[in-house]
Amino acid sequence: MEGTHTMSEQPAVPLTPPVPLAALLAREDLALRQIAGPADAGTVLHGAHASEMADPYPYLLGGELLLTAGVHVPEAAGTYFDDYVSRIVAGGGAALGFGVAPVHDTVPRALVAACEAYGLPLVEVPPQTTFATVARAVWQLMERARTAELRRVTEAQQSLASAAARPDPVPSVVRRLALRIGGRAVLYGPGGTEIATAGGPPDADGSLSDLAHRLVSRGSTTASDTTPTGAHLTAYALSQDFVLAVATPAHAPGDHTIASVAAVLLTLLTGTQETGSGTARTSALVRLLLGATPEEVAPLLGGGDRWFVVHASPTERREHAHPGARGPVDVRLRRGARSATTHPHPPDQLTATTLGAALGSPLLDLTADVVRVLVPADRPPEPQPGWTLGVSDDVPARHLATADAQASRALARARATRTPLTRHTPPRAFTSLLPPGEAEDHARALLAPLAATPALRETLRTWLSLHGSWDRTAVALAVHRNTVRQRMARCATLLGTDLDDPDVRTELWFALRLIDQ
Repeated sequence: MEGTHTMSEQPAVPLTPPVPLAALLAREDLALRQIAGPADAGTVLHGAHASEMADPYPYLLGGELLLTAGVHVPEAAGTYFDDYVSRIVAGGGAALGFGVAPVHDTVPRALVAACEAYGLPLVEVPPQTTFATVARAVWQLMERARTAELRRVTEAQQSLASAAARPDPVPSVVRRLALRIGGRAVLYGPGGTEIATAGGPPDADGSLSDLAHRLVSRGSTTASDTTPTGAHLTAYALSQDFVLAVATPAHAPGDHTIASVAAVLLTLLTGTQETGSGTARTSALVRLLLGATPEEVAPLLGGGDRWFVVHASPTERREHAHPGARGPVDVRLRRGARSATTHPHPPDQLTATTLGAALGSPLLDLTADVVRVLVPADRPPEPQPGWTLGVSDDVPARHLATADAQASRALARARATRTPLTRHTPPRAFTSLLPPGEAEDHARALLAPLAATPALRETLRTWLSLHGSWDRTAVALAVHRNTVRQRMARCATLLGTDLDDPDVRTELWFALRLIDQ
């Protein structure tokens, strides 16, 4: 039967787990023995309660091991045991423990027959075992189960938090959740699209998808259901029509807590993190389209007067590879090297949004392989796991186009040097001692032969910044090293100079820095 409820109706921490009756029977010091009723491994106890009432029904909460010495049994029993056992079953009792001595030397046969008839496990308690000892054993087992479950939940929370810090946080959290609950987890996006799935068999019959759809259509926070096979389904509403749905073989006490932690993390990861209201951002866009200047609309974004521009791309991983190895890894081997470059998947909207949240800004633009983020100057960007960042100088809004170019060059340098974060450094030193107008005029005249071919000037700049390294320049520009050599040869021809001369390199570098700062 499907049920829908709010988060508040679920416990914040797992309830005390029940313990199997078999675990109690396995205690050799108690010498307990089941003599009637089904030997079902699924029989569990939620507590132990001693009572000599002829009708224990009003005092049962359900799931107890009811302990009795038979003081209440009349001499002429008749149908007494049938009535007695039926009331225990009606009250939800899990099992009956009958103490041998001091009232009865043996367990009455009529009681054994009644327990068999009603399917109630009957346990014989020997004279040397007191009811207090049995009750204490039950509580000890429950406490151990409680401690184990709390440890499981704590470890799961830490594991999920760690997954949320990975470069691919959304699928990582979903995978870790499925592993920790021993079931299946699916994250649905707007329109019911599967964003990430992990664990268990595919949702062939659409049970999880149906539950997620009902949750969204009813506007509820959570919903649960049970399949004909006994699997427990739960769906959690996240932000912006995202839904997390999980399926577990059983309903362990800690499963809801673990899934709730994952739901909170996924809500943060899929939600829009805004520094200003959506209305203000829309207003800023409209004003730009209608002719306002960037400095006029920048205050609407809540970022102050100055901004960083950040260019980010997923970090390439270096892996060990044997020469001649084949597979999905793109191997670049030189001079007998045994390293391989694994190219990451292009960033998607969720990972880009997560990066923006980590940098403290929702103002981002996702391209094929680069994420561009506008970050207020009071939040200097820091390295982010799984990302390579190029950061501009902090500039006023009217110079954002210049900062965009700075960030692009910084990212290229970061990629080439395999540095997590590279910042643009404005030109200083000797160039600052020159009259600005004369120095810029000389720089433009010096580089005029390259003006018609921006690719040559960019290659020259990158090559000089990387100390004349062909390989690093090729990586930074994403071209073949032979292309770099051909371009540099063309630069030398057009400029009519020797690029191996350190004086020439220095003058060209100063000129490029003056023009492109």
